[in-house]
Amino acid sequence: MGVSIIKRLIIVSNRLPINIIRKKKSLSFQPSVGGLSTGLSSFYKSYQSIWIGWPGIAKERIKEEEKIEIEEKLSTENCYPVFLSTNDIEEYYFGFCNKTIWPIFHYFPEYTVYDQNGWESYKRVNEYFCDAVINFAKEGNIIWIHDYHLMLLPKLIRDKFPNVTIGFFLHIPFPSFEVFRFLPWRKEILEGLMGADLIGFHTYDYVQHFFESIRRILGYEHIFSQVITETHVVKVDAFPMGIHYERFSNALYNPEVQKEIKKFKGELKNLKVILSIDRLDYTKGIIQRLEAYDLFLQKNPELREKVSLILVAVPSRTKVEFYRLLKKQVDELVGEINGKYGTISWMPIRYLYRSLPFSKLAALYHVSDVAFITPLRDGMNLIAKEFVATKSDGKGVLILSEMAGAAKELGEALIVNPNNKEEVANALKEALVMPEIEKKERNQIMQERLQRYNILRWVNDFIYNLIYIKKIQKELSIKRLTYYMQQKIINDYLKSNNRLILLDYDGTLVPFANAPEKAEPDPELLTLLESLANQPKNEVVIVSGRIKETLEKWFGDLNISLIAEHGAWIKEKGKDWAIIEPLQDDWKQEIKPILEFYVDKTPGSFIEEKEFSIVWHYRKADSELAMARGRELKNILLHLTANLNLGILLGSKVIEIKNLGINKGRAVSILVSKRVWDFILSIGDDVTDEDIFAVLPETAYSIKVGLSHTKAKFNIESEYKVRQLLKELIDQKNKKIS
Repeated sequence: MGVSIIKRLIIVSNRLPINIIRKKKSLSFQPSVGGLSTGLSSFYKSYQSIWIGWPGIAKERIKEEEKIEIEEKLSTENCYPVFLSTNDIEEYYFGFCNKTIWPIFHYFPEYTVYDQNGWESYKRVNEYFCDAVINFAKEGNIIWIHDYHLMLLPKLIRDKFPNVTIGFFLHIPFPSFEVFRFLPWRKEILEGLMGADLIGFHTYDYVQHFFESIRRILGYEHIFSQVITETHVVKVDAFPMGIHYERFSNALYNPEVQKEIKKFKGELKNLKVILSIDRLDYTKGIIQRLEAYDLFLQKNPELREKVSLILVAVPSRTKVEFYRLLKKQVDELVGEINGKYGTISWMPIRYLYRSLPFSKLAALYHVSDVAFITPLRDGMNLIAKEFVATKSDGKGVLILSEMAGAAKELGEALIVNPNNKEEVANALKEALVMPEIEKKERNQIMQERLQRYNILRWVNDFIYNLIYIKKIQKELSIKRLTYYMQQKIINDYLKSNNRLILLDYDGTLVPFANAPEKAEPDPELLTLLESLANQPKNEVVIVSGRIKETLEKWFGDLNISLIAEHGAWIKEKGKDWAIIEPLQDDWKQEIKPILEFYVDKTPGSFIEEKEFSIVWHYRKADSELAMARGRELKNILLHLTANLNLGILLGSKVIEIKNLGINKGRAVSILVSKRVWDFILSIGDDVTDEDIFAVLPETAYSIKVGLSHTKAKFNIESEYKVRQLLKELIDQKNKKIS
């Protein structure tokens, strides 16, 4: 399953694969430079696709008649332009995208600018793109959004087109939470991304960083690779981007490439060639690379005049101050190294400040003995893959930074820390003296891998997973409480005479709180419950894991029944608290010290002691530490309680130890059996509420809060929706009475 089965694919990126440049009075249409444009343009025309993006020229520089010409010309290439003003380009692209998002996502917080005007422009341009997409999107289309320029776009489209299929892929690193949290607009960016159905990254490291950020900032947990939000299930996974392998592996047979190879060999004579090619960007580690090359020449005088570093720096973001400064530093360092080691007949570095056409690029790959690719941070780095693909004879060595996403796939390369000059200099020496058989063995393994996972496989993998998650969403939506079913519940409620309404508290009537004491019922909720309980045909029951003293304090004045500690205690309205069955609690003396030990080992966790159970809460603890400690604790407790009449309950960020036989379902069964009910409604959100759903009669209405799998008949999105439903029951009843 893949691209070939979809009705239409809409690709959305900041730039189109075609760049428009004004040359005096005419417009020139040229292929765009960049990994995204190069990678995607190799396949998108093969399918029923349209590409939406900025054509690279400010709209003030376009006459009205030229705008029509541009649209017509681009339409022949399956492209549609989003025109941006000079101000948009300055504040959105050169501003927020490249002065805020780019540096912070690449771990350069010292370069990051936090500007509110830039943020407002970023929001505005994302809305322009949303309008363009909505003009084209139809039922059955797939919308695939690319990169950091458009991180608000998934939610903007989702808000206007709720059922459309949306994928998002980030082509740069996603930083750790400790770096990402620097952004003042971090919450809005994450909410924007979570509008997608599938979010893709190059590596699992970036996936884990994203999970940590949405957990800490939005409160979303993940199960395997899926995140359940209030509205839909989102899949988050790693899809390492591939290349058009055959284009590079077969380049040697291209006459233009052959011509360039012959020219390069004539100029380079018998020199060993080290190739460094990058956009001129501070994230690429070019300064550190040159310093390591300097050290290499210093340590290996016998190799001077036998090697040549070809440094290709492609101009990039020349309007941004840090890039202009970097250009000056590179120019000076190249001059310094050439001045220090160069001779009349030999220059250590050949420096090209420009982009290269494919024929020259492929030829350089072919004649180079070493590819020297050492970024400080890089989402993937396709140049490393392209170099390996061109080495059909196997005679080349790749030196690759461990900070590049490609290092996860190209482990047979010489992997280095780009900040360790000694290590990098030694890798250069190793690459130049490596035996031919070892080079071939390393390259063959990498080439087989790259050939298997090429650009088309990457696309199909992403699209397959996007279609798969939509299928999962559809399965869950079958149980979603629809308007029709809600009306049926209301109608059955109005017709009934004996109604039992069972309501969980935390996560059902109120959101989960990090601290239990902060989840007190608000006045609106108390009024709602009072109105529900005062209807004479209603029996309202709060069924909670909280202790009976807390429930008594909060709800004791209401005309309702209460079930506490997951069913250990029950208080029917008008009566005193009663225990379900005689229980022992002397076992807590043995268990509590163990939990206290784990509280000390897990900052943020705490113990809640109930009359017949004891709970270890870890909602406020660091997630990875808590998960590790939780696994340890669970294993210890299972061993200790094996011969005791105790059970281990794994709830939402809790581990509870309680007497066996106690559960919400058992307590609810007592109430269900006391009368013939012609209407039963049960709403809960936790694993403990599944025990209630399991014991209810077939005629009962059971509803699970959240879009996860459940024994309940229906799912509802949130606590807010639960309250809306309860208000609707009261309002409709009052209307009927009046």
